[in-house]
Amino acid sequence: MEQLPLWFLLVSLGLPRISLLIGYFFADIAIITSLHLWTAPALGVLVPRALILILIFQDRGMSPWLLLHAIVMVAVYAASSRRASAD
Repeated sequence: MEQLPLWFLLVSLGLPRISLLIGYFFADIAIITSLHLWTAPALGVLVPRALILILIFQDRGMSPWLLLHAIVMVAVYAASSRRASAD
C-alpha cells in the first residue's frame, strides 16, 4: 500500500512547499518524517520539488507520478531560468 495520499501528489504539483508543510506537520505522512534528521526540512526549504521526487521514488518507485512531477520540475526551472536571464 502506498503511503503518499492522492491529495499530496496533486497539491505538490502546484504548491510543493505548502504540501510538504501540511504533510509534515498535520497529515502525519510517515515517509516524510522517515528521512534522516534534517534532510527533509533542509531539502524542503532549498529544493522542495527534488524532495518530492525523492519521496515519490521511495514510495512508488518508477511510476507515472514520478514522471509527471519530473516534467513539471523541469518546466518550472526552465521557465524561471529563462525569465531570470531576460531581466
